[in-house]
Amino acid sequence: MSNIIITHLWFNNQAEEAARFYISVFPNSKINRITRYGNKMVGNLEGEVMTVEFELDGRKFVAFNGGPKYKFTEAISLIVNCETQEEIDYYWEKLSEGGDESAQAIGWLKDKFGVSWQVIPTTLTDMMSDKDSSKVERVLKELRLMKTKLDLNKLQKAYDG
Repeated sequence: MSNIIITHLWFNNQAEEAARFYISVFPNSKINRITRYGNKMVGNLEGEVMTVEFELDGRKFVAFNGGPKYKFTEAISLIVNCETQEEIDYYWEKLSEGGDESAQAIGWLKDKFGVSWQVIPTTLTDMMSDKDSSKVERVLKELRLMKTKLDLNKLQKAYDG
């Protein structure tokens, strides 16, 4: 029953480009299958990429070239949990390259394909759910000061008081 839920991403015409980009960023990733439009598909040329099935670190995705009708919004985002500041820096740099800089805020970014990502330390959830409300308030205050990429050391210092 693993991978019973698969994320489906609708692109205008960059499904293959996006999938290849994402597998270059994440370890243990690969393209599994590419399907192409046939000659009876309305609005598409025969042989154009229709879907790309790929995995990012074992999680399955489907990228679909469906045309310009739908756009990505921040209502859905993909979370990248990072253990270290080095991981945060790496994923932030790779995923934000060519993306919408005006959409960067407090660990959120929009990549060059319009997909929203949250690049966050794994410890943030624990910090935010601590029973000591003063710790949570200090972390929230520090988060509000971070305009783009998160700084794990500053968050940890705020948490520790």
